[in-house]
Amino acid sequence: MTSINLSIPFEALVKAIKSLDLEQQQQLLEILEEQIFEAEEEWENSSEVISEVEEAKKAYKSGDYLTLEDFIAGQS
Repeated sequence: MTSINLSIPFEALVKAIKSLDLEQQQQLLEILEEQIFEAEEEWENSSEVISEVEEAKKAYKSGDYLTLEDFIAGQS
């Protein structure tokens, strides 16, 4: 598959999207939702996020955490 990269100002892209009919906008929405879902899944499964979750679990098990109430009380 051949691909190209285009540089389009965001405002021009928004204007082009607004000019689409409803069916085309819905099709674009489906494409965007799929892309966002895949990106979120990739992020959630990244080694950085997994490491942070493991670190948080260890801190919780050892009692090294603040409750929301304690956090708010400390802000006063």
